[in-house]
Amino acid sequence: MTHVPQFPRDDSQATRWNHICRRSFLRLTAAGLGSVALGSLMPPHLPAAPATGRWRGVLQPTHFPAKARRVIWLTMAGGPSHLETFDHKPVLAQMHGKPMPESMTKGQQLAQLQGAKLVCFGPQLKFKKFDTGVEICELFEQTAAVAGEICFVRSMTTEAINHDPAHMFMNTGSQIAGRPAMGAWAVYGLGSEAEDLPGFVVLTSLGRGGQNQPIAARQWSSGFLPSRFQGVALRGRGDPVLYLSNPAGVSRDQQQDVVQAVNAINAQYDAVVDDPEIATRITQYEMAFQMQSSVPDLMDSSQEPQHVLDLYGCKPGDGSFAANCLLARRLAERGVRFIQLYHKDWDHHGGVKNGVELKAQEIDRACAGLIRDLKQRDMLKDTLVVWAGEFGRTPMSQGGDGRDHHNKGFTIWLAGGGIKGGLNYGATDELGYAAVENPINVHDLHATMLDLLGIDHNRFTFKFQGLDARLSGVEGAHVIRDILA
Repeated sequence: MTHVPQFPRDDSQATRWNHICRRSFLRLTAAGLGSVALGSLMPPHLPAAPATGRWRGVLQPTHFPAKARRVIWLTMAGGPSHLETFDHKPVLAQMHGKPMPESMTKGQQLAQLQGAKLVCFGPQLKFKKFDTGVEICELFEQTAAVAGEICFVRSMTTEAINHDPAHMFMNTGSQIAGRPAMGAWAVYGLGSEAEDLPGFVVLTSLGRGGQNQPIAARQWSSGFLPSRFQGVALRGRGDPVLYLSNPAGVSRDQQQDVVQAVNAINAQYDAVVDDPEIATRITQYEMAFQMQSSVPDLMDSSQEPQHVLDLYGCKPGDGSFAANCLLARRLAERGVRFIQLYHKDWDHHGGVKNGVELKAQEIDRACAGLIRDLKQRDMLKDTLVVWAGEFGRTPMSQGGDGRDHHNKGFTIWLAGGGIKGGLNYGATDELGYAAVENPINVHDLHATMLDLLGIDHNRFTFKFQGLDARLSGVEGAHVIRDILA
């Protein structure tokens, strides 16, 4: 039962209490507890989790033994070109400057190149076959060095062709906002092992050399699931969570008094109206209070030894993708179930060569460092790492030195958590336009990730508007068994 603070009896304490209640109550509860960051969109009709204690998930036990306990999703926002990264197309190089075969593109959906003259645009960076056997862009040397842990999927497809709906589809299985992100599904089903951190955490970083496409918070929404399962965004610089820190002059004990008072009021109100989201609100206040202690320690990566910082190629607190990869490992160690990193600036309608060169500098060492670090700590075996953009780029030129959005075929990669390493799966055609060998779609990817977490995607549902909604959709998704160890 939530403790209700007792009103003080002496004048000095009464003065203090009145100061908090009358002058600071709204400021403390609305700003000082991180209510914005933790979310307050709480429709009254949703089922809620228990008001207190760590959420342990609705799947107890899981449908079958899990190979992965957690997910780290490295989202390359903007649509990385597979043709300058991981999918070597020498025939496209030979076709550079020539008309794109109409047989491939006639009647096909394009973004900004719709109706334009389509000209082949050869790979702008050199590819190399490394000692590990993988043939990728020579700039991704560190990724190549850990290729024995990686499965490159070169036959990925998606339904969306513009950024925001493509992100929505990749995150939620639907192009329309309002569905739960996969991180929300994972925490709802499996719970979290973290006592003082959210189960679903999001980190963003901005790179160089591309268009800075915005990433909306709806990308990590809980949708129609209870709002406690939505992702919590942490900032790599400054205050990790806005409005989480206590206002000046307010002690932790004072803050605790306010939390207890607010939760007591919420509990009393819940007893009267039976609003299921009130329990979620109580939990969020309690979590925010716990995070005031846990988050600063988490974010202080200066505690890490220099050789670990060098492994990632980062400086503590610089807000870079590399620093966020290190934070992802630290979050994973603390029991966070789903960690999603967004690295922006992959939108190369122009200057794709220079843009990918900069991206390689920003992510190559960090991605490899994350895999190495997890393996050294014996965590890679049960941590699923996914590297993916929302779509790929066209083999046709845009503006002479760029590529347009493309959804017919692109590359992602996976590592750890039950994935068969050292594998190349699927292929696009000789020009890199469409997936022709073992094509997979986003629903297949989601089904496979859930399978690794011990979840049967067909049985994992939530009743919404009279239907049994599920992450993997209704079209008949398939687990990609060939890439599983």
